[in-house]
Amino acid sequence: MLQEMEQDLGLHDLSAAERDIFLAARGLTKNPGDVIRSDEIRSHKLIQSIAQATYHRSLRALVDKGLLRRAEGSKAKSYVLCSEKIEE
Repeated sequence: MLQEMEQDLGLHDLSAAERDIFLAARGLTKNPGDVIRSDEIRSHKLIQSIAQATYHRSLRALVDKGLLRRAEGSKAKSYVLCSEKIEE
């Protein structure tokens, strides 16, 4: 069932690091449009074992895939989840 949910949400195409970063970012948001700082994501327990270079490469890939976007009006390293598919 979990695999079906991942496929429905488009998460099955993500690498393990991308998926973990996305899930960490999702876990850090309380409301749609919340701004998440990169250091908040980086300190999440799902992410702590990911190498720094892999983390940054995967974060950039999530932006390229349209799952995260840079937050408007804020400094670099701030992101917003942009998948409307994943809502509480």
